[in-house]
Amino acid sequence: MSPLSVKLVILFVVGIAASVNSQSILDIFRSHNKVNMNIVSEPSNIPYDFIVVGAGSGGSVVANRLSEQGKWRVLLIEAGPAEGVLNQIPVLVSFFQLTDYNWGYKVEPQKNACLGMKNHQCPWPRGKCLGGTSTLNYMIHTRGNPIDYDIWAALGNEGWSYHDVLPYFKKSEKFKVPGVTNSSYHSSDGYLCVEHVPFHTELATAFLKAGKRKGYKVLDYNGKEQIGFSYIQVNMEDGKRCSAATAYLRVRRPNLHVLTNAQVTKVLIHDRKAYGVQYIRNGKKYTVKATKEVILSAGTIDSAKLLMLSGIGPKEHLEEVGINVIQNSQVGYNMYEHVGFLGLTFMVNQSVSLSQAKLARPSVLMEYVLHNKGMMTIPGGAEALAFIRTKYAPDSRPDVELLFASGSLHSDGGLSLRKALGVSDELYDTVFRPVQGKDAWSIWPIVQNPRSVGRIKLRSKNPLEKPIIQPNFFEHPADVEIILEGVKHAIELSKTEPFAAYDSKLHDIKIPGCKRYEFASDDYWRCAIKHLPSMMNHEVGTVKMGPANDSSAVVDPQLRVHGIEGLRVVDASVMPTMPVGHVNAGIFMIGEKASDMIKETWNGIGRFKAT
Repeated sequence: MSPLSVKLVILFVVGIAASVNSQSILDIFRSHNKVNMNIVSEPSNIPYDFIVVGAGSGGSVVANRLSEQGKWRVLLIEAGPAEGVLNQIPVLVSFFQLTDYNWGYKVEPQKNACLGMKNHQCPWPRGKCLGGTSTLNYMIHTRGNPIDYDIWAALGNEGWSYHDVLPYFKKSEKFKVPGVTNSSYHSSDGYLCVEHVPFHTELATAFLKAGKRKGYKVLDYNGKEQIGFSYIQVNMEDGKRCSAATAYLRVRRPNLHVLTNAQVTKVLIHDRKAYGVQYIRNGKKYTVKATKEVILSAGTIDSAKLLMLSGIGPKEHLEEVGINVIQNSQVGYNMYEHVGFLGLTFMVNQSVSLSQAKLARPSVLMEYVLHNKGMMTIPGGAEALAFIRTKYAPDSRPDVELLFASGSLHSDGGLSLRKALGVSDELYDTVFRPVQGKDAWSIWPIVQNPRSVGRIKLRSKNPLEKPIIQPNFFEHPADVEIILEGVKHAIELSKTEPFAAYDSKLHDIKIPGCKRYEFASDDYWRCAIKHLPSMMNHEVGTVKMGPANDSSAVVDPQLRVHGIEGLRVVDASVMPTMPVGHVNAGIFMIGEKASDMIKETWNGIGRFKAT
């Protein structure tokens, strides 16, 4: 944890202590410790049936569901620690992206993007603790569009159409969104909490009203229709973050072991069959074996990295870094990310936005600690969203998301958000410092069907070295043009009567590097988008799912690694194309579906057979 973050957390805890008695604080910590029931100090010497690598949204689901079979012994290995109690507080999301709960990845310096970030590098936060990135994200729960999954099936992935995956979305969720009771799309029997944020600013309500003025519906975007406006549905339970660990690892089962602070460095393979993993813990190397399967759920970056370290990947690249090739495979390719724009800020003349000063009030702290309500339940300022179609949409799916925030980059006084996003001092001091302490709201327009494609490579065969992450943002010019259309839609919303009531005005200080353009011209916005892109932490695709006749596929539709027995991948890396919206709900779905496929394999036909 950085010194700044330590100070911020200490100040926050002192604020809580000033508001409530010590017994209340103790109760909070005790309730959190329920997550840690299955943690072991070291794994068993007896081989496990299954080893699951990574305790994020895929791995937590698989570990839970496989351990439902009492006859199977399951080991879940996580590189980081258990999540802390402060991780549960939604408004602190950007603070924890500055700590060692985050892997600290950055993309390679970009030529056409991240120009307003330090060294032209956008940070790419990835969770390093039980719960994975679901402990660091903004908790937004969107399933994608039905067409997304029908495309997966059309690519040869039998069993992945929308009709096939909808039952697994429903199986995962404990749905408690007010006014939405459609059993065709939702269920209340799952582990994963899906709710509305219990507090909304006036500005978020104005956003929905503005959408209506523009002819859009306010709807359940995880139901029958997607194009329209809504308060965000979030993975939250009564005002607290509902991470993958909170949702799926609060079970007490003697056959489930969870090993924390253990970084897996290699999958052990003999005669093209995975039989265990090697990991490092407290500076020492260990191995642990599995009799049935090793399941990688380390995420789009680290599952690809682990496969390559284990000899599964592009032959030329592996030989280049000195790794013996076991399976020549297109690992690391096909990487996509939803990219947006951070710089669309609207100033208002009333004290109605989210700000650091308001959060520091004792009454706000007390409302959250005693009742789990109030401003502190807002996940980093995100409150509502809209899915819309621009003139560039190739089909009926929305091609832009408008993510509404009841604040802007300056709203926390420059303490955490700008640092988490990697914004340069020059850009922040020029554009945002002059309006610190003033109320504002913002919209992040986000491209939904990105054309630019990236790749992950190893920097070396040293497993502790961070990989090369080359996303090639805006390599395809269409991505900028689609975001530009989103910018125009957002500005039109700002001019509607609901926002005019707050005298909303577009913040017009020019971004350094774009001063040669007329403010608000198309060329200005194109330049600004390249300087202040938003990383949505939605990277997918580096371990692409596809049938045996797809030369770019790494895993088959059963998520088994082509050419290797006893090895599957269960996370966002297997997504062959990018779904609409935020991908975390889809990862939970993949975990649920994969668990059933694994159960069917071993309960139905016995010995596992790879393609």
